[in-house]
Amino acid sequence: MTTAANGFTLGTYLVHRLEEAGVGHVFGVPGDYVLDFLDQITHSSLRWVGTCNELNAGYAADGYARLHGLGAAVVTYGVGGFSILNAVAGAYAEQVPLVLISGAPPALRRQTGAMMHHLTTDYLLQFDLFRKITVDSAMLVNPQTAPDEIDRVLTACRTHQRPVYLELPMDMAQTPCRAPQPLVVVPLPASHPEALAECVAEAARRLNAAQHPVVLAGVELPRFSLAEAALRLIEKVELPYATTVGSKSALPELHPQFVGLYQGALSRPAVRQEIETADCVLALGVWMTDFDTGGFSVKLDPSRLISANSESVRIGFHTYPGVRLADFIAALEPALTPRAFAASHPAHPMRMKGCFEAQPAAPLTVRRFFTRLDSFLNDDMILLVEPGDAVCAAPDLYIEEPENFIAQAYYLSIGYCTPAALGASLARPRKRAVVLTGDGAFQMTAQEVSTLLRQNCPAIFFVLNNRGYMIERKLHADGPYNDIGNWQYHRLPEVLGDGAVTRRVTTEGELEEAMATALTERNNLVFIELCVPDGDCSAALDALGEKFRAMSAKTATP
Repeated sequence: MTTAANGFTLGTYLVHRLEEAGVGHVFGVPGDYVLDFLDQITHSSLRWVGTCNELNAGYAADGYARLHGLGAAVVTYGVGGFSILNAVAGAYAEQVPLVLISGAPPALRRQTGAMMHHLTTDYLLQFDLFRKITVDSAMLVNPQTAPDEIDRVLTACRTHQRPVYLELPMDMAQTPCRAPQPLVVVPLPASHPEALAECVAEAARRLNAAQHPVVLAGVELPRFSLAEAALRLIEKVELPYATTVGSKSALPELHPQFVGLYQGALSRPAVRQEIETADCVLALGVWMTDFDTGGFSVKLDPSRLISANSESVRIGFHTYPGVRLADFIAALEPALTPRAFAASHPAHPMRMKGCFEAQPAAPLTVRRFFTRLDSFLNDDMILLVEPGDAVCAAPDLYIEEPENFIAQAYYLSIGYCTPAALGASLARPRKRAVVLTGDGAFQMTAQEVSTLLRQNCPAIFFVLNNRGYMIERKLHADGPYNDIGNWQYHRLPEVLGDGAVTRRVTTEGELEEAMATALTERNNLVFIELCVPDGDCSAALDALGEKFRAMSAKTATP
């Protein structure tokens, strides 16, 4: 290996910057264009975690980043890059800071236009595709400029909380380059002072005059580490608050001012009443997605809404571009008048975990399972809920700590949670990942259970076996396209590796025994197959299906 006098090559420079950023694990799949760089990773403090395919590596890095602050994945060119594309797109949609490093054919071959393997049409296709779903990207072909490009791209990832892309030709990893210099992180431009002052004055005037204001906390609070600042404001002014599915547990659910989770018409009646009758709604970092709004069923009067997002604030029908969410929250807090809410209003009754009395011989149903799961979860667990019935039922599950809930609630890519649990387990080794997935979603990425076993991650899996894509059956008249092969799920871990404890559950008594086993087998992966009746689902999915079908029928009416 050729190195500069300072000992750095482009590959070791990139490794150093990842170490410096606090990355501890790198996920991926080897390939000939990236093997030299993988050698450099394995000789560093970074821990290489090989996954079963590149898509799973992206999901694992995403789950890792949500808890650790930054995730990284490494793949080879073409076959690897296009495989991980969907995971990177999901990270971009959900504002997750993920660094994707792709090997590439040698730079000299690129210059001659040689037909190298894994090439599709031309040498720019992969770069152009990733440039559309990342916040910054660079092709590292010039050792003189590559260090600055690496620094710029990694800084953009952390600043904007979105994925970035670095393409490293195989002959560049060993190329000498300058030594790292102190990394200067340039923050985003501050809010325009006059716009911020005017915006805060108008927001404070409305909130201070309101008789029944409420806060709706959104997903951008945890994404930009603003949850603590938002909670300080809420507690100082003593405002009631709600969260969305995407921001579930971003603020404490065990709090006298917490009213519940708001999802439009799918909300609990008391929560919907609190939010939709408020005379001023302060929405902090809320995304009005179809899922978070219960199919756009929210009833929020725009004239009573203050909507603050990462780069703008809208108050009624006034928009303040260039006012950043962090600056807005910091400046708004001292401008608000505490209202002694607790003294003038009865505290909202905290929804406690209910007691579950098992009927041992009763066949297991989905609704009874979710009731039991609510009392099973504790603060030492991180619940990952798969798009489908799991994420629909999640609003009624009690989660107290902010980092104990992961859901891809906007991009909704089924199969996400199994590999994401790998990333979450390695990011928080003192906590236990609990994966709640359906059989259809599990079949997408099931092989990653083998990596969880190989990495000694003692996750708990609950697989709802209802023999197909239940959410699709509920959203639309059923068809044969929703049928899948009925695996013997509880036997799968025996094939994928050693150290798993498996159970197949058909009754409430068997569920109790399986859950007790999961709690005692703390050092082992526990895999529980839940066999439920055909067509059975949660009440939340039933309600969503009814809402979706009605919306579709209305759209189809001429």
